[in-house]
Amino acid sequence: MHLSELLAEVRPHVEANFRSPGGDWPACTLFFSVSDGTSRARVRHASASDFASAWLAGTEKLEQLVQRRGMQVRWLRIDWVEEVRETTMKAWSEELAKTKRNYYRYGVALDRGLKIAFLEQELNGNAMLYGGNEVAHATVNLHNFNVYAANRYGAGTELDPGRDRAVYVLSTRGVFRDALEARTHLLYGPGRNAGRRVRDRLTDQDVFELIERGALYLASQVQESGKFHYGWHPCFDRPINAYNSLRHASTTYAMIEAWEVTRDETLKQAIDRSLSYLTTKLIAQAELPDGRRGAFLVDGSEVKLGGNAVCLLALSKYAQVTGTDRHHALMAALAEGVLFMQDPATGRFVHVLNYPDLSVKEPFRIIYYDGEAAFGLMRLYGLTREPRWLEAVVRAFDYFLSAEHWKAHDHWLSYCVNELTTYRPQAKYFEFGIKNFADYLDFVRDRITTFPTLLELMMAAETMLQRLVMYPEMRPLLNAVDLDAFYEALERRAHYLQNGHFWPEYAMYFRNPARIVGSFFIRHHAFRVRIDDVEHYLSGLVAYLRYLQAGGRVRALRLQAAA
Repeated sequence: MHLSELLAEVRPHVEANFRSPGGDWPACTLFFSVSDGTSRARVRHASASDFASAWLAGTEKLEQLVQRRGMQVRWLRIDWVEEVRETTMKAWSEELAKTKRNYYRYGVALDRGLKIAFLEQELNGNAMLYGGNEVAHATVNLHNFNVYAANRYGAGTELDPGRDRAVYVLSTRGVFRDALEARTHLLYGPGRNAGRRVRDRLTDQDVFELIERGALYLASQVQESGKFHYGWHPCFDRPINAYNSLRHASTTYAMIEAWEVTRDETLKQAIDRSLSYLTTKLIAQAELPDGRRGAFLVDGSEVKLGGNAVCLLALSKYAQVTGTDRHHALMAALAEGVLFMQDPATGRFVHVLNYPDLSVKEPFRIIYYDGEAAFGLMRLYGLTREPRWLEAVVRAFDYFLSAEHWKAHDHWLSYCVNELTTYRPQAKYFEFGIKNFADYLDFVRDRITTFPTLLELMMAAETMLQRLVMYPEMRPLLNAVDLDAFYEALERRAHYLQNGHFWPEYAMYFRNPARIVGSFFIRHHAFRVRIDDVEHYLSGLVAYLRYLQAGGRVRALRLQAAA
């Protein structure tokens, strides 16, 4: 579609939602952002005393830009200024210092006429307010700010950092259109949802599409060898030069969960490549002291308890959804490796071994490993019904209970106790599962970061609660749960995960949007996209989709009635 046609179709949506900032400011300021889908958005803006004049001036600038660059416009976004607030550089810097890193959601202008102005997405996409991971709050990065300002407006538009210099904070709202789609999306204004498409509720189809896009992104990161591109810093399209075998395995597990939903062949082929790399390059066999054959996921010179666990998760899930038994012997060996790391008397796990001598390196590293190990053994037990695996989990939970592991609010423990109560529906396990979330609901509901593992925690807990009410003698345990607060927190967290999705209307402001669109990011880590970040979004959304398909809020009402 030609740009002029696209603009003609989008204009009515802008006019219908436009609101002037009023006051002593230009009555209408419009920002026009365009991208071909493969390069960072180019932005032009115009101010005038009325909408029609601003539209004409802005679209003329845009047409000249597109013609000069020979650009084929794929994405068009138009924003307008709804409010302007004058402040000083000193006061603005203090405001930034009170804002979490990368969470500043306003634009800024350097002059009263708004002639030198930047959208929030330009500021964040170019790391103009990012001081590095060692700085927890937003702050002006003078170098990045001036590089982009010069690129956008020409030399001589650098930011004067003088304390008394006036700056103008902009509240904006906008619309977005993909030239390959028929729908124009209204975008949220300032706030935690700023800059993404408005959605009042998530339908089954909405969640399916989020899963599909995230899973296909991961599939695109699996190389022919089966090894992943580990991750990207998208502001400047820089690769993350590291690798982690545990995250390779756990990401593959999430991809298999997603494939069970989408049945996409491209995704399946990527899964097979990833599993081949996992089983032939990353897992090593070893003879244990008692003569049994074990297997271990090797990460450099280490063996991590959680590594073996997530291998079990990936391979058992693959066996479940495909019906294959070709990894059964390897899974048994991996489980032997987990048992090798467990004290049979106390049930406690050792977390990290040296490789290849398998001596103890660290008795404890992170609580995640305990939950992962127990969950992996439970999934293998569900597949094979080998009593040894369940017995090991029961021993582990004796330790978890005595150590009060529920205080960690760990999503892996939530997964595991949900599985354990399937086969051992005992009050102590249900109570553990409830304590793991009951005093955590405010955090789940209100946490400013997307924190996707919180949704995983809640979805596993919801499944466990649905099982609990099947046992009348267990129902008094629900007295410890505020079910209204529980479901409000669950729904709020599921919807909030959309703020970590690289929608095209946000991805277009980063250096290589084609690389990241459809993925999920961690905002406070400079919008980092790493395979395990995407993994946790996917697992939570897959569980949420199943919840919606099983009745969603109707399930909540049934649970409350039963309680």
